[in-house]
Amino acid sequence: MQTSQAKPYDIPKPLVWEAYRRVAANKGAPGVDEVTLGEFESDLKNNLYKIWNRMSSGSYFPPPVRAVEIPKPHGGGVRVLGVPTVADRVAQTVVAKVLEEAAEPRFHHDSYGYRPGKAAWDAIATTRKRCWSFNWVIDLDVQRFFDTVPWDLVQKAVEAVCTTPWVLLYVKRWLVAPLAQADGTLIERKMGTPQGSAVSPILANLFMHYAFDVWMVRNHPECPFERYADDVIVHCVSRRQAEAVLVDIAKRMGKVGLSLHPNKTRIVYCKDGKRRGKAEHTSFIFLGYQFRARRARGKDGLFFSRFLPAASPVALKAKGAVLRRMRIHRRTTLTLKDLARWLNPIVAGWMNYYGRFYRSALEPLLQRVNTYVRRWAGNKFTKLRSYTAVRAWWARIVKRDPRLFVQWRWVCSWA
Repeated sequence: MQTSQAKPYDIPKPLVWEAYRRVAANKGAPGVDEVTLGEFESDLKNNLYKIWNRMSSGSYFPPPVRAVEIPKPHGGGVRVLGVPTVADRVAQTVVAKVLEEAAEPRFHHDSYGYRPGKAAWDAIATTRKRCWSFNWVIDLDVQRFFDTVPWDLVQKAVEAVCTTPWVLLYVKRWLVAPLAQADGTLIERKMGTPQGSAVSPILANLFMHYAFDVWMVRNHPECPFERYADDVIVHCVSRRQAEAVLVDIAKRMGKVGLSLHPNKTRIVYCKDGKRRGKAEHTSFIFLGYQFRARRARGKDGLFFSRFLPAASPVALKAKGAVLRRMRIHRRTTLTLKDLARWLNPIVAGWMNYYGRFYRSALEPLLQRVNTYVRRWAGNKFTKLRSYTAVRAWWARIVKRDPRLFVQWRWVCSWA
């Protein structure tokens, strides 16, 4: 497709189209204009042209971002998401794609968040391996990162990898876009970048790349780390080293306008069968996994204690709360196959993420799903109200269609 040379900024039309395809794949809720993705697509060609035309002419100004409170993904309170309009998500994705291409070659290999070819479980696998070699860990918690990151340093980080004028212009405009509360009140911001926007992940990565990654390589190359956005684990050989490095990191965060959470940042001893010292903290949670001493089986078949990750109690409790809210046992208007079609994508997501390491920790949650399915059967069919009848029904269904429910791959026996 042709681009117009009469515009101040030369933005390829195919870039806008590719940005839309990414937004459409991610779906998402409407913003302050209440326009859904389906409504946006009803006049797709014209809507995409408007975005391209305004961005190319320099006249695009982002609307306010809708503020939405959601539970944290691994439990522990709520966080405020900023939900842009569909059109604004497309515009942000245009800029994000340009920034990603410019920044990706520069990023540290142990930066895992929001990067192509990398995932959270890659960070967990690396953390697990390094915990076997390093006895001590610094579990860093940057306090209110997305709410407090300084705009001037974000812009400097962007300018370090990209000099394209329209990218710099629109990054600045998105940073200052206000948050719209549910009652319509607009909150003007002076710092931070709302989670939930398409451009926030690359901005966060760029900031932390220069604020933390590059600094760590220069000042503490002997301490490897894993970083997923603002979640960071640093490995040390001794407690003394961990204490000294933590002091340096706290000073560094202060210099870049951030602070470490005083209660959540901690030094952890990787205690297991071979490391039997004493410490105040002998476990930590990273990306929904709790690392601590767990029973493992050796190649000789004997059991021993090793420092390993498994789905954290906080994450399991949060998923249990999701199960309760789903009220599976009350969905008696569904057929058994409809019930499976509804449940399977949700449960498969839990299994794919939390079942990658120490799968047995997830089994009690999957058994709860089975229990709800059995309660559903008892509510739907009066002849299955007795324990004996529902148990016989369960055995028949599992034998007849062992792949009906996705959790049956791991847990299908009566419990």
